[in-house]
Amino acid sequence: MLDREEGRHTPYMVQPEYRIYEMNKRLQARSEDSDNLWWDAFATEFFEDDATLTLSFCLEDGPKRYTIGRTLIPRYFSTVFEGGVTDLYYILKHSKESYHNSSITVDCDQCTMVTQHGKPMFTKVCTEGRLILEFTFDDLMRIKTWHFTIRQYRELVPRSILAMHAQDPQVLEQLSKNITRMGLTNFTLNYLRLCVILEPMQELMSRHKTYNLSPRDCLKTCLFQKWQRMVAPPEPTRQPTTKRRKRKNSTSSTSNSSAGNNANSTNSKKKSAAANLSLSSQVPELGALQSCSLNPGRDGALCHSTAVTPTGQFKEKH
Repeated sequence: MLDREEGRHTPYMVQPEYRIYEMNKRLQARSEDSDNLWWDAFATEFFEDDATLTLSFCLEDGPKRYTIGRTLIPRYFSTVFEGGVTDLYYILKHSKESYHNSSITVDCDQCTMVTQHGKPMFTKVCTEGRLILEFTFDDLMRIKTWHFTIRQYRELVPRSILAMHAQDPQVLEQLSKNITRMGLTNFTLNYLRLCVILEPMQELMSRHKTYNLSPRDCLKTCLFQKWQRMVAPPEPTRQPTTKRRKRKNSTSSTSNSSAGNNANSTNSKKKSAAANLSLSSQVPELGALQSCSLNPGRDGALCHSTAVTPTGQFKEKH
């Protein structure tokens, strides 16, 4: 249960099945004049913008699984009624609910899709299976994923119709034939097969509608973008930068060591001065000593130069 004191609200967030009840009422309000705008409004009210609808069942030629996106969901529901259905609603029994951070999952192992057919004959079809729904955990509480796995179906014909045509063998033979396949009409099955082609083309149709390009140009741009995504190298991961400690200038340490040596004895001063004089006499310019330091200079290099004066002192050159 949700706590009202925490600011969470809307009562049907505790009972997601109520949204299915609202959807059944909206489907019953459909009329023969309901156009594409009505079905788009229906899908917008009960399905998220990125919702998917999946149907799984087994036909004579093997198992089938169809998944359609949000743009094709309105047309799916409309094809149910185009196949002769006059009423459609869902019955959920003993469903289990699980709450997550941003979604609510409803798992119903005993779900029945009931369709009332008016043609080619008056028949009630009960399609049984497992329905798994994922709702968004917000005020709108729309469906994000719809997965209906069909196990079996039953077609029910009223006894009154059988009694009416009891003396007509041809009508009885026609009544004994199924009007659906796994509870789905031929209109719906053909549309699901068509969606296998339409679903990958949604990007092309969206690009054509947005940029007003020709179908060939839309295909070229889509294929080129997919090719770019395939051959694009993965983005390199950035390594964390480690900060280096700044060390003192080697010139200062050199001057400190020279000053200590001068303080030790006067003889070392005379020797170093004589050595420096002899060095400066051999070279017309002041001798340069390259010393490496971790402190970069003006040009970003790690080395700077120090010059030796005739007096034996070190002088830094910038």
